[in-house]
Amino acid sequence: MAKRLLLETEIRDHVGSKHASRIRRQGRIPAIVYGHKKEPRAVSVNTHDFVEGLHHGHRLMDIKVNNKKETVLIKDLQYDELGKNVIHADLLLVDVTENIKINVGIELKGTAKGTEEGGIVEAHIDSLEIECKATDIPDVLLVPVKELELGAAVHASDVELPDGVKLVSDPELLVATCHAVTVKEVEAEEVVEEELEAPEVIGEEEEPEQPTEEAEPKEGEK
Repeated sequence: MAKRLLLETEIRDHVGSKHASRIRRQGRIPAIVYGHKKEPRAVSVNTHDFVEGLHHGHRLMDIKVNNKKETVLIKDLQYDELGKNVIHADLLLVDVTENIKINVGIELKGTAKGTEEGGIVEAHIDSLEIECKATDIPDVLLVPVKELELGAAVHASDVELPDGVKLVSDPELLVATCHAVTVKEVEAEEVVEEELEAPEVIGEEEEPEQPTEEAEPKEGEK
């Protein structure tokens, strides 16, 4: 098992967009630690260390709050208006010996047989809810579609899950289908091609949007 990242936190005595902006200028990310029937706590973490952890695939981290080490799961991230920089994090307290429910992203893999007959593969959902220990959460659920024929579908119950992982979503939930191309889809593709070929009109730049306000502390796990 890979060693979990350990982050030092600082308690935030004040919350709100102005205080959060000041914390970000100091090279830190505002965050909320909640769960396990404990009162939500407003903290901040080092931006560089936290982002580096994300880039290395750490979803489960250890943090120190008031010199006490706790394990958290990155439950939600809020990005700036450009979708580039993390500006807030929700950190859910977890017990590594207990099972938790969480949504994990789906990735379709392979070229479906049905595409040889002119079909296209359409993804109907982007994640599935599963239950497992926090240490067993997969990074992504791979869904092979190589054998998917024209008119066929993949349901949640068809997705192969790793050992120790249980499906929580409805087994009949539609994950992906391979169907014939419709007239509307052809027209939509032609419109996109026309827009890509159209010359860019240079005009006045729009005023940048104001940063979104910091999320209010959550009362408990969703």
